Amino acid sequence: MSDVSIVIPNYNGISYLEACLRSVSKQVGVSAEIIVVDNGSSDGSQRYIREHFPQCVLICLDKNYGFCRAVNEGIQRAGSPYVILLNNDTEVRPDFARYLLDAIREDKRRFSCAAKMLQYQNRDVLDNAGDYYCALGWGITRGRGRPSADYSRGGRIFSSCAGAAIYQKKLLEELGGFDDAHFSYLEDMDLSYRARIYGYYHWYEPRAEVFHIGSATSGSRYNRFKVLHSAGNNVYLIYKNMPFLQMLLNAPLLIAGFSVKYLFFMKKGMGKDYRNGFLRGLRLCREHSDKKVRFCMGHALNYVKIQMELWKNILLLVRM
Repeated sequence: MSDVSIVIPNYNGISYLEACLRSVSKQVGVSAEIIVVDNGSSDGSQRYIREHFPQCVLICLDKNYGFCRAVNEGIQRAGSPYVILLNNDTEVRPDFARYLLDAIREDKRRFSCAAKMLQYQNRDVLDNAGDYYCALGWGITRGRGRPSADYSRGGRIFSSCAGAAIYQKKLLEELGGFDDAHFSYLEDMDLSYRARIYGYYHWYEPRAEVFHIGSATSGSRYNRFKVLHSAGNNVYLIYKNMPFLQMLLNAPLLIAGFSVKYLFFMKKGMGKDYRNGFLRGLRLCREHSDKKVRFCMGHALNYVKIQMELWKNILLLVRM
């Protein structure tokens, strides 16, 4: 059995595969199983992997089912107790997997550990050092655009970015894995939030470094696909993870947060996409009501801790 399984979802990413798979294949200090899940690519990715990286396990899906379905397939196939999820548009250091594995083994309550994601073209600048969520209903990327040296200490975070993070496979299975209904975007925040409700936490491990190009599949930072799915998934995330009383408590801030986002995207010419995304989120709530996390008194203290953090994280926006 390998120490860790590295699951890489791919969709028409042939131009990124050589750098990614070559760096992943050179991991030191651990034995790593590499699993690539291809979402029905039409650019020759599958043939390229078979010819140039035959040591990789290749799972071929018949069409693009999105990030969630792809990584769930890889997690199910993984033969190791720990699973690293890694975007295809990345390059990792040789000790990347070892540091993540050491970090998650330190505490059984660590559901996941996030790597230090650096910009591919400017490798001293951060792309992601973990994610936060606040009572405005906004996800906050920690450290983006800041010097790498400013985030050299590990610590607790609200959520791990699934673009480069390690998980305990057993806990992933217990919590149902990633929700396919998201298709793409905020699925990692949803899973991390759910894990927090159950008393687990997430850790940032700065020694595990990965260089990330970003938006390789969907395009630019702001695009219609991303706006549509992010807006809808955010509505669904709140519905799934917040009990009714917590949603009521946060309603004024959530309304303000959604309104500001709508105005922001209106100015970018994507107001209609944001509205359609919001409506899509309401449909997801109706169609997947069975996936809502049911309130349990045994988790009451965890809900209180989460709520305090949601309020506190609003202050992070002031510092950005």
